Amino acid sequence: MSHVGVPRGTVRKRRTLALLTTGVLTIPVLAGCSSGDEEAPRGVAQDIAPTARQAVADGSTVNWAIDALPATFNAFQADADSATTRVTEALLPTLFPMDKAGQPRLNPDYLESAKVIEREPKQVVLYKLNQQAVWSDGREIGAPDFVAQWRALRGKDSAFWTARNSGYERIEKIERGADDLQVRVTFSKPYGDWRSLFSPLYPKEITGSPETFNDGARTTLKNTAGPFVLRGVSKADGTVTLARNPRWWGDKAKLDTLVFRAVAPKDRTKALTDGTVDVADVDPSTADRITLARRDRGGNGQPLTHGPGADVSPAAALYSYAVAHGSDEKAAEAEQAARAKNRKAVLAYAAEQKALRDFAVRKSLEPAYTQLALNGESGPLADDRVRRAVARALDREELARTVLGPLGLPAKPLGSHLALAGQPGYADGSGALGEQNEKEARALLADAGWTRGGALQQPKDTKAGSEAEKKGEKEGEEGADADTGEEKKTTGGAEKEENAEKKDAEKTDKDAEKTDKDAEKADKDAEKDEGKADKASRDEEDSAASRDEGLYIVGEDDKPAAYAPAATGTSAVPALAPARHAAFQSAALLRQAAAVLGEDGAVAAQDKQPGGAAGAYAPAGTPAPAPAAAKGQLGKDGKALTLRFVLPSGPGSQSLRTVGDKIAAMLEKIGIGTEITKVPDESYFKDHIASGVYDLALYSWPASAYPATDGRPIYAKPEPATDGSLLVEQNYTRVGTDHIDQLFDRAAGELDEKAARDLMKQADARIWAAAGSIPLYQRPQLVAVDKKLANVGAFGFAAPRYQDIGFKNRQAAGSSADRKK
Repeated sequence: MSHVGVPRGTVRKRRTLALLTTGVLTIPVLAGCSSGDEEAPRGVAQDIAPTARQAVADGSTVNWAIDALPATFNAFQADADSATTRVTEALLPTLFPMDKAGQPRLNPDYLESAKVIEREPKQVVLYKLNQQAVWSDGREIGAPDFVAQWRALRGKDSAFWTARNSGYERIEKIERGADDLQVRVTFSKPYGDWRSLFSPLYPKEITGSPETFNDGARTTLKNTAGPFVLRGVSKADGTVTLARNPRWWGDKAKLDTLVFRAVAPKDRTKALTDGTVDVADVDPSTADRITLARRDRGGNGQPLTHGPGADVSPAAALYSYAVAHGSDEKAAEAEQAARAKNRKAVLAYAAEQKALRDFAVRKSLEPAYTQLALNGESGPLADDRVRRAVARALDREELARTVLGPLGLPAKPLGSHLALAGQPGYADGSGALGEQNEKEARALLADAGWTRGGALQQPKDTKAGSEAEKKGEKEGEEGADADTGEEKKTTGGAEKEENAEKKDAEKTDKDAEKTDKDAEKADKDAEKDEGKADKASRDEEDSAASRDEGLYIVGEDDKPAAYAPAATGTSAVPALAPARHAAFQSAALLRQAAAVLGEDGAVAAQDKQPGGAAGAYAPAGTPAPAPAAAKGQLGKDGKALTLRFVLPSGPGSQSLRTVGDKIAAMLEKIGIGTEITKVPDESYFKDHIASGVYDLALYSWPASAYPATDGRPIYAKPEPATDGSLLVEQNYTRVGTDHIDQLFDRAAGELDEKAARDLMKQADARIWAAAGSIPLYQRPQLVAVDKKLANVGAFGFAAPRYQDIGFKNRQAAGSSADRKK
């Protein structure tokens, strides 16, 4: 699937600040709702068509779709991305890859053993290397490679452009062991995640100098140590080509060549049907087409019941034929052209469906989760009560069912920020925040001062008019004081005249109200007869209208790309609003008109707005009429509670938009409005999430076998920079606490795995309680694969074994081009 909403790269950069002990979040039951002895729930199995190596043919080529060519082959640089990971996994040593359960497992291709041999006075880890392990130039993998990588990544030499030094800064020294195959690593302070180090391991020729580290490894890797070597990169063709490594000492790669081909998610279906790729992550719509293609295999030439023209009824088809052969030559010509275009589309679709029969959809859950991020830097969400109210309003089970249910995957909401279901450290910590409860969500908002009608109230100690008007009046008074006393006198006289005019106006209003009592009574009686059905219909229209009014797509209208919060509250410009009796009279006249025209007589939503029909005059400073859809929205000090909700607009992000719409509807039920903004996929993360230009957003984080190391920068408490901005690392919600940081640091230094997991469960419970990030569901993983391929597909947690991938038998072996012919 498309990786829109996933931060580019998974680099982790540690911060080195003294821990504070103040400001600790105090919320009851923060240890989570699961006991430490509870068995972890089972995850979804991988789906890769596992096949014994002897049943996999030697030779041939596989084309594998990636989103784009790798920005760099250096996995430790800031712009390393998913393509970097995919390629380097096949080329470089990974000492402890993740297994099917999301745990790190020793890789026997590179290590005979690796373990902590000393804890006191300092932690010492001894690596014993596989004596056959060599780089592609024939040199043995050894201690010099470990030393060079440590020096490049420990953070002491700024000449190395690295965005990741987690754990390396804790190493005190690296030495040769009893022989060249032993590497002894001594730590200055304990590090429980030591297995995360030296993966991938680069040769000293790359990490030995800033020049080769910064620039040399961006475009090529001349020296590697995996089942494949890098044969070449073609920017013109958008390909990275790997060839079987002749010096590989492990199980021989089944494929001659492995080609990673850049194919945008929207072009994946075409790439599959024309034989360009054999393996591709796909979205649900493409997966559905493959399923339909396989179902229609025995159709005996019958027309497809889906695709272009499939929804045309017999009556519509007959009408089209009649127009195409009718006496109106102009209409007939246009209809014949449309019919020809449709026939062409039907034939093309049928051909694509026939080609898709050669593929299977392999599905699992991706090692990543989607969250609702709440930006707590400023605005309403800076108040933790508002954040918790948003979280308590969400039906996370419904959101998970929306995405995972149609795919036949377990639709259970995720209960942890730091582990996924099936991993040993998983425990549901959402109890620290509480389950869905709209009543309690409203109570939290009320406690924070957000009430119904609050949007129409003036801020405390402020008279009618905006803050700008008040400021202007104050400046005017100061100017008057600087002038003559005559001006003050004139002002006082004007005030007396104004008071007299107000008394006259009040008398006139009372007379008008008395005159209109009968009209008001008649109108009220008429309103009682409108019926519940009309009310329900209007409420539904209002609800949809409120979301539509707050929606626009950047670049597709005349609104600016950089948006500001929705303008709410009292207008600074004198507004036109009706008097009360005018509103009733307007509604009555509308009902009378509807009766004459034969309509149902219901009052339109816009005619029942607070303030009544537009167009009647009201005194200057009267608030502008509120939209009907906002009648249930909360507010405070003259401002409506409206949150900016940013979503990606690309074709591969439909599921995120669907979830976003459901979240907006859930929030509306508790009085929170949303202004949905859809932005291009390529700018979604960089220009909005990382920049903090949002209130609510949906994006994903990858899973990790090392949460103490990889989770800390995501949830670290932001620090103020010298220029007044915030240093957020990767905590784009800007929500964190000192206590959470302390728990991460304690877990990172804990060598007892069970104790470290317990600390991570405590940290997760406090992250839930802070309500900056609300995990929703584990992302689905849908992979279209040539059905003859083995040991490839939806891997789940596990890293691929590239040397085992191939076609199931010699008859099936062959490249995409061969199959196409």
